[in-house]
Amino acid sequence: MRAALKQFIFRLLGKDPEAIVVTFASGDPQLAVRMFAEIQRLVPERRHFLVQPEEFSGYRQLRRRFRAYRIGQAGVLFDGDRRYSPLRRAAFLLAPTKILAYNARVERHQLSLGAAIASFLFVKGVPLDRIFLRPRWLVPWKQNRPVYPSKVQEIEGRPLSRRRRRIAVLSPYFPFPLAHGGAVRIFNLLREMSAEFDIFLFAFRDAETADDLRPVLELCARVILADKPRYREPRWSTLTPPEVHEFRSPAMAAALARVRAEYKIEVVQVEYTMLAPYRGDVLVEHDVTFALYRQICDRAPGLTERWDHWRWQRFEKQWIQHYRKVVVMSEQDRALLQQPNVTVIPNGVDLARFAPEIERPGQRLLFIGSFRHFPNIVAYRFFVEQVWPILRKQSSEVRFTVVAGPDPLLYWRQHTGLASIPPDDRIHLLEFVSDVRPLYVETNLAIVPTLVSAGTNLKVLEAMAMDRAVVSTSSGCAGLGLENSVNVWIADQPQDFARAIQVLLEDHALRRRIAASGRIHVESNFGWTQIGVRQRALLRDLMPSRVRIRPAHARDVPQITAIQRTAPESSQWEAQDYLAFDCQVAEQDDCIAGFLVSRSVADKEREILNIAIHPDFRRLHIATALLQAELSRWPGAHFLEVRKSNAPARRLYEGLGFQSVGERPAYYENPPETGIVMRILS
Repeated sequence: MRAALKQFIFRLLGKDPEAIVVTFASGDPQLAVRMFAEIQRLVPERRHFLVQPEEFSGYRQLRRRFRAYRIGQAGVLFDGDRRYSPLRRAAFLLAPTKILAYNARVERHQLSLGAAIASFLFVKGVPLDRIFLRPRWLVPWKQNRPVYPSKVQEIEGRPLSRRRRRIAVLSPYFPFPLAHGGAVRIFNLLREMSAEFDIFLFAFRDAETADDLRPVLELCARVILADKPRYREPRWSTLTPPEVHEFRSPAMAAALARVRAEYKIEVVQVEYTMLAPYRGDVLVEHDVTFALYRQICDRAPGLTERWDHWRWQRFEKQWIQHYRKVVVMSEQDRALLQQPNVTVIPNGVDLARFAPEIERPGQRLLFIGSFRHFPNIVAYRFFVEQVWPILRKQSSEVRFTVVAGPDPLLYWRQHTGLASIPPDDRIHLLEFVSDVRPLYVETNLAIVPTLVSAGTNLKVLEAMAMDRAVVSTSSGCAGLGLENSVNVWIADQPQDFARAIQVLLEDHALRRRIAASGRIHVESNFGWTQIGVRQRALLRDLMPSRVRIRPAHARDVPQITAIQRTAPESSQWEAQDYLAFDCQVAEQDDCIAGFLVSRSVADKEREILNIAIHPDFRRLHIATALLQAELSRWPGAHFLEVRKSNAPARRLYEGLGFQSVGERPAYYENPPETGIVMRILS
């Protein structure tokens, strides 16, 4: 009876009583096809119609077409493309209460007035799993709140040593495998720091395997891992940037405090700005984050972009004042922060690992940029959408390889709102590559089409180290001290970028000249070994001295004798005789670690007779402490002799300011050797 009545009413209205499903292809054609296929699977028993943009001429035309039908569901695609706005408006007018909305991720949500806010957010591109989130300050009774894992895992690494002082490093991710620039920097500096310090690494867990852990455990005394919190507040709703909340872990904070007290950690280094609230001594700004958001705001000055820039600038400038030292990647970054506690320790490259290899003939381009860092997605889209069509049109031989890092589709959808990365038969898109050197060997040009960037670009340094010419935007190579047309080709506009690639691919001599100049520049400025020296010095300067320098006593003679015997390169005198001169000893951990003997030879002129350090305490800068104490106690000229073959000692003295002023042939015995006379004025 009910069915018969229904048919009677709809026939009076001039409509078919059986509801139909209309799908509006109001967005990317590939996404529209996927949407239509899914709706057909969801409602297989209904008749389906697909409205294509090319057959749409206005709402009235659609109304006439479907006048005889009752619309039970209307699928509409909202992918952010404004060209399809008229078709979307027509769908709303035709079936306002039946809209099944799809976004660029091909997620679906039934629009309704009962969930007006969620429906509005979904249409505006907010992911489906976040449209029902409400800020705590607005809806305090809401149950869907952030989740903070409570457990941490502590893994033992190499044995602790009494010779090494203890530091902690806090990172938002485990720095292996070397999937992106941040991991490369952290891992290489862990290796450099491990020569002098016992390292306690704190990191948020991802999906690390035992093979991933092993290289880092060889460098660290302990690795402490915690799960990342699940942040469930709307990203717009907090004064503090959401990235900060995403890493706010009470379990990690408690573990850091416990280990810091238990193992007497002397310096805590915090990697990345969003971890600044954990507090420490050194904050490493891999990029000046507010500068990055300012560039985004300049390119697309919307409300969201202005809000992100303002709160990052407020947060960052506030927190850099809480740290004794803030490390940035370039002088350009230091100028942005304008604080006296900011110092530069640049990015680097492993010069031995990234060694030059002969270039093969071809027209192969390479871009390495993990999509987890959203400026790399911006760079990829700029190149593929604006530069690549020019190159494809002018050459059938050019090929493009991209290393997009782990899970590129996940980050692509997150940052672009698009469901898929557009395919191209001449673009080879790779995910994580454990060793990128073979890709550099095969390429003819490395490209860095970065439009928004802060910090400095490791991919530029690696390409130059491999003796490959680089075409970059000015943003992509900022802060590296490069010179256009000398060691890099810089181009910012699509036409100029394409022309630079064309010229260099055709002119082999010019390409080789730029590549060779780039390798020389990297060798001179960006080796990890020389950068590691700066990193260790920074940490050392923040630590209280463990060395106590005092005058020697008769009871110290046996230990001085023992130290002298372990240092055959030093003078071999009777230790008892040193007490007749000014003999100073350096104590560390209640042991005599070294000694220095000097005498006055004239007014404000002294001779350093001997200096020696016990092998257990070498490379701990005890010799430097003894010499600096000597120079500060006795202003004036100081002389010393050193064996001609003792290169490490000569480097030490030269580093303190001593200069060679003469030679004394056969000055040393056992074995006989020339002595180099060195002098300093203090």
